[in-house]
Amino acid sequence: MAPRLPICLPFPQEFSRLTDTRAPVLIPDNAAFQTVTVKWVRHWNDRLFSFAVDRPASFRFRSGEFVMIGLPGIETAEQAASGRPAKPVMRAYSIASPSWSEEIEFLSIKVEDGPLTGRLQRIEPGDQLYMGKKPTGTLVCDALLGGKRLWLLSTGTGLAPFLSLTRDPEVYQRFEQVIVVHGVRQVSDLAYHEELSAKLAEDPLIGEEAAAQLRYLPTVTREPFPTAGRITDMIADGRLFAGGEGPAQFDPETDRVMLCGSTAMIRETAGLLEAAGLDEGSNANPGRYVIERAFVD
Repeated sequence: MAPRLPICLPFPQEFSRLTDTRAPVLIPDNAAFQTVTVKWVRHWNDRLFSFAVDRPASFRFRSGEFVMIGLPGIETAEQAASGRPAKPVMRAYSIASPSWSEEIEFLSIKVEDGPLTGRLQRIEPGDQLYMGKKPTGTLVCDALLGGKRLWLLSTGTGLAPFLSLTRDPEVYQRFEQVIVVHGVRQVSDLAYHEELSAKLAEDPLIGEEAAAQLRYLPTVTREPFPTAGRITDMIADGRLFAGGEGPAQFDPETDRVMLCGSTAMIRETAGLLEAAGLDEGSNANPGRYVIERAFVD
């Protein structure tokens, strides 16, 4: 097993660390969840932010898995009168850091009136959150058969599990090529664009492998950008394969695919993969493509 080392990516000005702006927000213990402390927060724009928490010593996960994250529920007058505490508000979040990291990183949307993200987007370093004790998921190498090209197709915050996988040495050992495709509406939604464009050159464990094996293809649908269009359209017209090595279509013998993002993208892309001869896999029965069904309606 690779040593657990801190991620050494560049930290831009958008990062916030411990400050004196306010006292940290502490939360009561809950037997069902772990209490973790926020290490840093990075706001990409008015719709997206990333944050990381300290990794509990007992917490183990496979790159690509997800875990529950949340905050205490807001107590109503009726609950206060009855003495019944409000239940924590929890949501499933893909882990963006690799399995060896000393911190647990997440990528989240901002929903102003969202039950969780309306509050979560205001966290600061030093605040406490709840985190589940048992990560799980199918966007892991174990759920795929061996192959040569690994396609990581994502939209929006669906990029998160692929950030975990692209920083894991096992991925580069198992696949000759790793192609990350990130589809968004606006250019500012391209979270981690600089890091991925540089092919994770500053990463202490996979910098050399990523430089040789990683290909990053961002695409934007609602603003001018060198690559424009929906992922499914790029598959259909062949642009997804242009400039890369290998066949200009999905090959069931050599291609393996992971999908994470909008329900519409996943369903449409899964149909294209099935038509190309790729079958869906799982932890119990590895296949040629996988989706995270916990995030699909």
